[in-house]
Amino acid sequence: MTDDSHLDGVMSALGFRMMALSFRICDAFRPLPHDLGTAGIREGMVIVDYGCGPGRYLCQASVLAGFSGMIYAVDIHPTAIETIEAIIKKEHLTNVRPVLVKGYASGLPGGCADLVYALDMFHNISDPVAFLTEIHRIIKPEGTFIIDSGHQKAEDAQGKILESGLWEIIEEKPEWFICHPQSREES
Repeated sequence: MTDDSHLDGVMSALGFRMMALSFRICDAFRPLPHDLGTAGIREGMVIVDYGCGPGRYLCQASVLAGFSGMIYAVDIHPTAIETIEAIIKKEHLTNVRPVLVKGYASGLPGGCADLVYALDMFHNISDPVAFLTEIHRIIKPEGTFIIDSGHQKAEDAQGKILESGLWEIIEEKPEWFICHPQSREES
C-alpha cells in the first residue's frame, strides 16, 4: 500500500481528467490564457513548470528553451505526471522531465532554475509560505519567478507573495506577477 497522505485535499484522478478535458476543449477554441513567449524564456534555460497539471504550457516552454534547455514539469498529482509522460512521448519533448512532488518539496537541486512559472494554481496552495520557500530554494539568485493569482483576487496573491519576505515583485502585468528572489541573506 502506498502512502498518499500528501494528497489530502487533492482532486481525484477522475476530477483531474475532467479538468484536463475542459482545458483541452477551451484551448481548442481560444488561445492559452498565458503566452510564455513574453516570459523571457531563452534557449538553454532551466525552467520549472511548478503545478504543471495537464501540461498546457509544456510544448511552448520546450520550444522556447530549445534542445540545450531543460523543463521540469512538477506536480503533486500522479495523474498529472502520467499525463506529462504521455505528452513527452507524443510530442517527442526530449528536454522535459516530469517530477512528482510530495507536499511542496520538489526534490530539485537548490539554485537550479533560471525561471519558474506557476500558472493557474496559486489559489490551491494551502501553505503559501512553504510553497514560496520551495520556489525560492530552487531558483537561481538572479532567476525569475512568474506567478498568476489563479482564482483569487490579485491583491490577495500579491499580499501572500510579499508577506513571505522571499520575493520582490518587479513587475505586475495583467496576466501575472514577475518576481525576483530576495537575496538569501535578506530572507
